[in-house]
Amino acid sequence: MSTILAIETSCDETAVAVINNRTVCSSVVTSQIPIHKQYGGVVPEIASRQHLETINSAIALALEQAQRPITKIDAVAVTCAPGLVGALMVGISAAKTLAILHNLPLIGVHHLEGHIYANCLSEPSLEPPFLSLLVSGGHTSLIYVKDCGEYETLGQTHDDAAGEAFDKVARLLELGYPGGPEIDKLAQIGNPQAFKLPEGKISLANGKFHPYDSSFSGLKTAVLRLVQKVKQDNGVFPVGDIAASFQETVAKSLTKRAIACATDFGLDTIAVGGGVAANSGLRQHLQAAAKEHNLRVLFPPMKYCTDNAAMIGCAAAEHFNRGHTSPITLAGRSRLPLTDVMQLYQQ
Repeated sequence: MSTILAIETSCDETAVAVINNRTVCSSVVTSQIPIHKQYGGVVPEIASRQHLETINSAIALALEQAQRPITKIDAVAVTCAPGLVGALMVGISAAKTLAILHNLPLIGVHHLEGHIYANCLSEPSLEPPFLSLLVSGGHTSLIYVKDCGEYETLGQTHDDAAGEAFDKVARLLELGYPGGPEIDKLAQIGNPQAFKLPEGKISLANGKFHPYDSSFSGLKTAVLRLVQKVKQDNGVFPVGDIAASFQETVAKSLTKRAIACATDFGLDTIAVGGGVAANSGLRQHLQAAAKEHNLRVLFPPMKYCTDNAAMIGCAAAEHFNRGHTSPITLAGRSRLPLTDVMQLYQQ
């Protein structure tokens, strides 16, 4: 059993948690959404400054809530890639300081690996192999999880990520930021069959379509043209119907690819992670389809869908239990393929 103090500052949440293997002892998340909302998206420099202002108090509160002094911590973990470099460096600097002062091992964690292991916080028995569907503002991928640190990308988006598409469509509909929750609320009162929208497909050289890859830029453009046409024709703006039709198209697209991928590779479990994992349409479609195909589908609790440090600590515990630690020279990276995650650890 290992107790990890984990730090997450990759974007616009300052998060710290204490994790004992797959049990959450404490989880503190300070969101910056109210600050960035006025700009319609995350401003990197502002995000970094906010992390600086809140990181120390978040660490102190997490240790207090866990009722564990730093002397009872086995290792310090921190998100080091991918993310906003300035924001990452705030968390990495704090983690390194704690590791040096208290002579603790340092564990760098890939942000997407954290989202994969978020499911283990509610399903402690989850073990590889399984399929992970990662859907967030920056990523839409189907990952074959073979073991801790051993991943194969089977499908991905060729343009906008699913969460990014939600944000852009929300702006077209003149909704607030972030767009995902706003569209989800409106979709509850709209008609998902009101408008037929295109499902993006990726063509291959042989004229066939890639079965697991996604594309959302065409869908976003279709919504733009629909909005323009509706305004031009009669001025009546059925925002609920457009939101519901858009969400229905995204959910069906992701579900179709995830089910096909799991079936083709003989995997009986699909674990979903990322902010879009909180979307009600995706949950309903994927759960229904998984039942039809005798597959198990897992979604993290809502509070662990968006960025948090508990998932980072869970992933770190898996690595620490295997003897994986990072050098004190660990650096933040804006990009790092999940398949290269073992580069973060000392050989």
